[in-house]
Amino acid sequence: MPDHNTDPADLNRITIRVLVVDDDETHGQAVADSLRRMNCECTVAKTGQRGLELIESDQFDIVVTDLRMGDVDGLDILEKSKKELPEAEVIILTGHGTINSAVAAMQGGAYTYLTKPLDINELRTAVEKASSRVRLIKRNADLRSRLDEKFGFEGVIGSNPAMRNIIEKIRHVAPTDATVLIQGENGTGKELVARALHENSPRKNKPFVPLNISALPDSILESELFGHEAGAFTGAITRRIGKFEYANGGTLFLDEVGEMPMDTQIKLLRVLEDRKITRIGQNEEKAVNVRLVAATNAPLAQMVEEGKFRKDLYYRLKVVDINLPPLRERRDDITLLMDHFLKDFTRIYNKEVVGISRSARLALRQYDWPGNIRELRNVMERMLLLDTDGILDVNDLPDEISPLPADTEEQLANSASGGQDALIGKDLREVEKYYIRKALEITDGKREEAANMLGMGERTLYRKIKEYDLKS
Repeated sequence: MPDHNTDPADLNRITIRVLVVDDDETHGQAVADSLRRMNCECTVAKTGQRGLELIESDQFDIVVTDLRMGDVDGLDILEKSKKELPEAEVIILTGHGTINSAVAAMQGGAYTYLTKPLDINELRTAVEKASSRVRLIKRNADLRSRLDEKFGFEGVIGSNPAMRNIIEKIRHVAPTDATVLIQGENGTGKELVARALHENSPRKNKPFVPLNISALPDSILESELFGHEAGAFTGAITRRIGKFEYANGGTLFLDEVGEMPMDTQIKLLRVLEDRKITRIGQNEEKAVNVRLVAATNAPLAQMVEEGKFRKDLYYRLKVVDINLPPLRERRDDITLLMDHFLKDFTRIYNKEVVGISRSARLALRQYDWPGNIRELRNVMERMLLLDTDGILDVNDLPDEISPLPADTEEQLANSASGGQDALIGKDLREVEKYYIRKALEITDGKREEAANMLGMGERTLYRKIKEYDLKS
């Protein structure tokens, strides 16, 4: 049920996509036309097989399907929908209404079951009720996204201004099919960004397929990308499906794209322009529906000037570009990342740790992190595994990270006042008050959202606000 702060007008602004599957074209179009008058975006599949293809390659919120069709049963459409579109609702229509088919449809997860001749008002009522649920799911997903926005987005974590801009860009670009080029040093989280783009796109229920170009010899790269037929070259014993075909409907992530040979660059550009691939040893082209995300730690712009990377491909890849800063340029995120990794590893290894000492935190913050986030993650894992007293302290630091001199440590600790490090050693009430205030700031004073963020009940939050005098 919607919460009391849910604005029905906000829900109604969310467009509902409907797939109508009916081998009676006239009837299918009539159903679609009636639903379009409800501001639904409708697509009609004239055969059950076409319906299966659309469910596999596209995204829909509601599927309205006939039960009896010439090529594919409506229950097959229902089963495919539940597998490929788990959040979608399915409405079954049939002129052969029997108890058995109704029971089978409902047991298969159908939202409802309507008989022909169809009562259009009855259909509209069913679609409207199903739409309300779908809209609420979408609205709540957007709310969770906004609540997570302050500190991260699908594993991309940061409160540094540069990272906030990047997270905002990811949020805006993710729902589109735009090609994205991610640039940054090794270990800065390029694959995390690619996964965030995929997981927050309409393609999230389709494959996310990563491929590291630098890990493959030039001789097999094209086969990995486009596939090959049996006998296409020496050693090609059987047919192989390439990554483009495997990722069909989803996202292909090409890491270290700067390592791609020039002749393969030409073929990749053609695929991006035509959306068709040709397996090695085959003449027939095959259409593919793939979103491409590329990444590199190489200076591609400089490589273009030097003639080492095609200019046309460079601009085709960077429809949207995301440049990830090294960790040494976002030191204010190190504490946030440390706590995030520590929480993960205590759960993974089922090992209790009270926390990280102030001296260890300051030493970790001042280290330059040449391996960036990946190195920080590995250090936190190692420290937790080797710790023996329940507190990660300077004695748990790896050899390459030295504790700070006492006077430097004190100076840095004093300069951290107002941030999370300043809470170390504070009374629990002060820590709680700090995070409640921050949650209210993030949610613009919306107490229900703040309570969800903090993981506490609304009544508890109201009492705490009064107790800590945070009403303003």
